[in-house]
Amino acid sequence: MYKGLALSVLASVTFGVLYFYTQFLKPLDSEQTFAWRMLATLPFLTLFMWWSGDLQHISQIFKRMVKQPVFLIWLIFSSLLCTTQLWLFLWGPINGRGLQVSLGYFLLPLVMVLVGCVLYKEKLSKWQLAAVMLAILGVGHEIWRIGSIAWETVYVALAYPLYFFLRRVFKTDHLGGFWWDLCLILPVAFYLGFMHSDSLSLMAHFPHLIIAVIGLGFLSALGLGSYMLASRYLPFVIFGLLSYLEPVLLAFASIVLGERVETGEWLTYIPIWIAVLLLVIEGTIHIIKQKHKQRALNQNVENYQDRLK
Repeated sequence: MYKGLALSVLASVTFGVLYFYTQFLKPLDSEQTFAWRMLATLPFLTLFMWWSGDLQHISQIFKRMVKQPVFLIWLIFSSLLCTTQLWLFLWGPINGRGLQVSLGYFLLPLVMVLVGCVLYKEKLSKWQLAAVMLAILGVGHEIWRIGSIAWETVYVALAYPLYFFLRRVFKTDHLGGFWWDLCLILPVAFYLGFMHSDSLSLMAHFPHLIIAVIGLGFLSALGLGSYMLASRYLPFVIFGLLSYLEPVLLAFASIVLGERVETGEWLTYIPIWIAVLLLVIEGTIHIIKQKHKQRALNQNVENYQDRLK
């Protein structure tokens, strides 16, 4: 549980750093950035899996494909679900659809909570229920403020929960499954990076892009790898609610970069910020209680040993 919490927080912090980092990737467009992100992430993800001892999952999935060729259909579908989300994350802001995409990320945790409660019969604590109600208030206000729900919003909110649910069903909810998601999209990445556009000439004119792409690969592997592992170690409800940490950090990052929160947006952000705070408080209380229990257990063991002497 604690490992999953730490990985989820690490992923959210890394995604916040990536929000700052994208300014170093200019003048690459969204398709070029997506292509190089896929190409640069896979090597770093492989190194990360070597360090964590997860490389065997790659060969295990390959053996399943050999024994069950139809399994490849699921892997291709999984790759499309995952990588189209990564592409949309880059495409939206550049093409003036960032608001619609960001609203999807506000809705996403609520859908994850719904999946956890309905399909996995997970129960909400009082703290978590209060956090969900506050999140519903914030997201509901944002939908009312915008006045409609775009296809980008619906896709983000529904595709990720479907992706994580099916990963558990097909038992690919580990880094090996994510590795194959990236590997199978490499032909598309090569096309977008080299045939659809001449990004190499851009790198020749802007040498800083070489270092920037390497950094992009490292940060993406760290953030996405941690996110995928967290989805395995955490219940759907907790994993979903912790996803609100990312938009909170992105909002603070936007403020640091000089953007202003409009008057009508405060009723969206404040309830969600309070919801995240409630989760932090609950987690802190849980850790304190666990430490007290551990101390009491250790004391009982010492007392028992003293009686035996």
